[in-house]
Amino acid sequence: MSFALNDSKLFREACYGNGQWISDGNDGHIEVVNPANGEVIGRVPSLDEGQVSASIAAAAEGFEVWKNTSIADRSACLRRWFDLMHEHKEDLARIMTLEQGKPITESRGEIDYAASYIEWFAEEAKRGYGQVIPAVKPDQRIVVRPEPVGVTTAITPWNFPAAMITRKAAAALAAGCSMLVKPSGNTPFSALALAELGERAGFPAGVFNVLTGSSAVVGEVFTRSGTVKKLSFTGSTEVGRKLMAMCADNLHKLSLELGGNAPFVVFDDADLDLAVKGAIAAKFRNTGQTCICPNRFLVQAAVHDEFVAKLAAALKELKVGDGFDEEVKQTSLINEKAVEKVQRHYDDALAKGGKCVLGERPGKLPHNRVAPIVITGLSQQMQIWQEETFGPMAPVMKFDSEQDGIDAANATPFGLAAYFYASNSDRVWRVSEALQAGMVGANEGAISNAMAPFGGIDQSGFGREGGREGMAEYQQLKYVCFGESGPAA
Repeated sequence: MSFALNDSKLFREACYGNGQWISDGNDGHIEVVNPANGEVIGRVPSLDEGQVSASIAAAAEGFEVWKNTSIADRSACLRRWFDLMHEHKEDLARIMTLEQGKPITESRGEIDYAASYIEWFAEEAKRGYGQVIPAVKPDQRIVVRPEPVGVTTAITPWNFPAAMITRKAAAALAAGCSMLVKPSGNTPFSALALAELGERAGFPAGVFNVLTGSSAVVGEVFTRSGTVKKLSFTGSTEVGRKLMAMCADNLHKLSLELGGNAPFVVFDDADLDLAVKGAIAAKFRNTGQTCICPNRFLVQAAVHDEFVAKLAAALKELKVGDGFDEEVKQTSLINEKAVEKVQRHYDDALAKGGKCVLGERPGKLPHNRVAPIVITGLSQQMQIWQEETFGPMAPVMKFDSEQDGIDAANATPFGLAAYFYASNSDRVWRVSEALQAGMVGANEGAISNAMAPFGGIDQSGFGREGGREGMAEYQQLKYVCFGESGPAA
């Protein structure tokens, strides 16, 4: 594998603030490792509190420029960003596979997906409508208008290092806000490539910033700052709770997309071939490292054995290997700790009565690779029922009645996504309404798109990304009541 780019300037070992590239961090540097072989592929600066604070101050100046930029010009700038992503799609995909490990075909798909949010919000920027409300008094006029909240921040994860940024940043910029992004230290180069393209697209200084450094340092400055008006975070529920508490003093506006424990329910009237296809799309994308991938497979007794057999047969066909191999579908997990978590869930499941019908105990393959695993006999006593595995293991539980399946699916404090397969139209409506999740896939395993609101309920957080709701997260409403201005001159 050769790390050759058509445009070498997209690989930046410097972060980006106030329209300037910052190569030196006062807290040193962070080394970035290729999860497929453990080799260091580069390093980025670790900013200290003063450097982050200076970037926030610059973002405040950038906001004053950007909010007064015409809607047409903001939209055009976003559109140029979108076009540049497609122009450099292959380079962006190669950077992503190098630092994150996912198959190159999936990396290309993520670039398309990430760019789709920019395209959507480039158009949505033109539709930030307010309203005129009929007044009780004849000499009054009531107007409500949405306005940008101000300087916004985002803390993003490693598993989708481009899309988790664009669906936040594109919405914020469309609304007229400036944004500072803190990407994961595991995958900063995808974020920095987006900053390079944003600079080429013509964003004014301070409008779109990518800051690298310690999560503790950057998060502390983001939440302590009175200049910052909004924080968006994608990550674990545990960290989300901490950030929410840290934002309390300044009452920052918040969007939190947190942990999931998605059920995948297969009823006895389902098309099993479609269900298996949907299961693979939902669970085994990014080698099981997605926040909305199914964590628990619940299959009605009459079709349980047939579904398991079909799923295992299909998973045997998924090639495991290096992400730059065009035929590979399953690659390395992000690090050894991720492999160890799958091991722990595997061992616990077998110790509590589970049976492995496909695969073997994780840890035997090189380079943090884990082949697909299917375990039957899932129960609510197992760790995998309580925690996200974030790996390519599918545990299956048998259930009897429709209500039993619904009850089992909802037996979790999390509510990000849920999936089910059934053919009876009445059942489809009943189950879609009964499942307690922010997003439901009914006979569909790939549910994310830029036009729909993405987000969860309960311990999976609040706020939405995508759709018209996504831009509203970066706006605040101003109500103006116009009274009589006096006699005409």
